[in-house]
Amino acid sequence: MGTLYLVRHGQASFGADDYDHLSELGQRQSVRLGQYLRERFGDALRFDAVLTGTLRRQLGTWQGIADGGGFEAPHLSWPGLNEYDSHAVIAAIHPEPLPRPDTPELYRQHFRLLRDGLTAWIEGRVQPAGMPSHPDFVRGVTSALDHVRASYDGDVLLVSSGGPIATAVAQVLAAPPAISIELNLRIRNTALTQFVFNPKRHQLLTYNTLPHLDGAEYRDWVTYA
Repeated sequence: MGTLYLVRHGQASFGADDYDHLSELGQRQSVRLGQYLRERFGDALRFDAVLTGTLRRQLGTWQGIADGGGFEAPHLSWPGLNEYDSHAVIAAIHPEPLPRPDTPELYRQHFRLLRDGLTAWIEGRVQPAGMPSHPDFVRGVTSALDHVRASYDGDVLLVSSGGPIATAVAQVLAAPPAISIELNLRIRNTALTQFVFNPKRHQLLTYNTLPHLDGAEYRDWVTYA
């Protein structure tokens, strides 16, 4: 039986013109996770493979984990692990331009619209521009899980984003697709989720944990976006 470690990327640049790069805090979160994994498991933890999407925030998070823990492993780039386009999701139900979410109220508005847009996408009522259908998005995630089960029997690291990880958890639990929205909107940056797996199936072991930030000195390192 193997263990799949699923990690959401570190804090990105929410509200900036280019969201897809880690903030300085996101880099520190990623390095700290690598340090924790090495402290916790020592040399017993050796990843058979690392799967990421192609987004810079995902690749940067894997690099931080590798730097923090001294990890090396074959890397597989898996586009199905890329996040949905939140701007396209919102625009599908609210085509008028929105101001930059730089106040608490605008931040809340952004996530209210995102929740509504995701619901409409999942239900097939809208098709956000430039995005796959929701069934195709799900297949991109499950294809990665299928590959892990078919190819490995040890420890595997998967670094992705909130949407794909929430989708993976919902699939493993056989939960309704709408549950993935609630899972997605609560997952924290560099949160660790674990599946145990064999060739037939994955099973959820932990979800959305932050053991590497469990200390007063890391209280301000916990972020969601």
